Amino acid sequence: MSEPTRRLRPLPNLIFASRWLQLPLYLGLILAQGVYVFQFWTELVHLVEAAFGNQDALALLVKSIGYKSNLEVSKLNETILMLVVLGLIDVVMISNLLIMVIIGGYETFVSRMHLDGHPDQPEWLSHVNASVLKVKLATAIIGISSIHLLKTFINADNYTQQVLLWQTVIHIAFLFSALAIAAADRLMHPVNDKH
Repeated sequence: MSEPTRRLRPLPNLIFASRWLQLPLYLGLILAQGVYVFQFWTELVHLVEAAFGNQDALALLVKSIGYKSNLEVSKLNETILMLVVLGLIDVVMISNLLIMVIIGGYETFVSRMHLDGHPDQPEWLSHVNASVLKVKLATAIIGISSIHLLKTFINADNYTQQVLLWQTVIHIAFLFSALAIAAADRLMHPVNDKH
């Protein structure tokens, strides 16, 4: 038998209910997710068309990845293919980040989703809290930054040394930030060894 819910006074009730103001934000992120799905499929279709020799699709891909060459690009080469695939992976990783923010944020800050026992419940959701969410987001951002840095290094001829240096420095800053967040989380919530 569950306990009856205690009624809140009007002001605390209003303050507590204000968490629902975040709902439009999460719905907006769901729309952004839809845009990413559209972007992914558009790029994938152009990639397949370019693989079959469509010059217009190849031109769109070359323009979208910022690839430049002294020679005219007349067919899909390994560098262009790698850059496009890394772009697709980047979209998937950002989409995963969106899912973590939407589901984890809603569950943590707005309302329980009551997914216990659901066969599709994400494994990480069972132990999510604001602290765990921060570490997961920082890790996802490092993954996304790694993909961007790899794309830049593959296409390094089209960037100045200053851009390459700053992207590397920014990536390292993300890395140290994630380590600091994880260390702070470990200090605030120490793991009890029961061995």
